[in-house]
Amino acid sequence: MNRFYRVVYAFIAPLIRLFFPHRAVGLENLPEGGALLCANHVSGWDPFLIAVALPIDSRLTVMAKDQLFHIPVVGWFLRSAGVFPVKRGGNDLTAMKTAIRSLNEGGRLLVFPEGTRVEEEGGGAAKGGVAVMATRTGTPMVPVYCGKRKKFLRRTTVVFGQPYTPVIAGRRPTAEENREIAEEILRRIYELSEVDGWK
Repeated sequence: MNRFYRVVYAFIAPLIRLFFPHRAVGLENLPEGGALLCANHVSGWDPFLIAVALPIDSRLTVMAKDQLFHIPVVGWFLRSAGVFPVKRGGNDLTAMKTAIRSLNEGGRLLVFPEGTRVEEEGGGAAKGGVAVMATRTGTPMVPVYCGKRKKFLRRTTVVFGQPYTPVIAGRRPTAEENREIAEEILRRIYELSEVDGWK
């Protein structure tokens, strides 16, 4: 377990829970081993809320946009906490290899299938890379919905859905299968928006 991550978690978790009160629903759906956590992305606070909603020993790794790692101190901080960069707009083989290695080692990897912030369902398409990660490692995909409006002291629900293990016809998925798998996990993510953990 990343010791730096544990220290950061212990320090940040109480602050996040204080300023962004949230409730986790469906944690029992998380597989024991590795998992590809696929979440919607509305706010820069999403990865923090999802990380804090998980237990501290969740073996969480996060994929984040490359631009963040060029900011002094921020890049070092992110890497130390187990976050790794991905270049958007193309095939980043280094990021893909890092993701696959993390999943093969039994980690839980948080990704945002739409690749960028999207305000509403339908505002963006899921990228096929998320399907490649799942099918090449045999790792179940877990849809995660993080309430779309994050404001100080406003309650948010983080929902973890049932694991989804895509099935492909051959040894490697076709481009069409990747597209269908990506669309399916995105559908399952937004389906969770109807869950209200505060009732």
